Amino acid sequence: MKKLISSGSEFELRMGYSRAVVDDNYVFVSGCTGFDYQSMSISDQVIEQAEQCFQNIDSALIKAGSAMSEVVRVRYIFSDRNDFEPCWPVLEKYFGAVRPAATMIVAGLFDSRMKLEIEVTARVA
Repeated sequence: MKKLISSGSEFELRMGYSRAVVDDNYVFVSGCTGFDYQSMSISDQVIEQAEQCFQNIDSALIKAGSAMSEVVRVRYIFSDRNDFEPCWPVLEKYFGAVRPAATMIVAGLFDSRMKLEIEVTARVA
């Protein structure tokens, strides 16, 4: 069973991807940035972007029939390594009890306003 999940972002159609894909018992959530897709705005504060990333991820997981508690893998991509540690309280808030396998990468992101991108893999609840 393969199901495509959309956030409604124009980028998905323009770039040819889905916010998430359900494949059998797993949900693969594409990298989520700190954009608020309702207002198409993004904060200039990394902690606020991290919170919005998790809200975007949570929304995709719910649409896919999963939840944050089902996340088994997470990848954090930061444009500046110095922004990682200030975000630890946000990461702990969402994954402190879940403790998925994790990787942190430092890389340039598509839009210079983006300070981080987070992707996850989860089980279907």
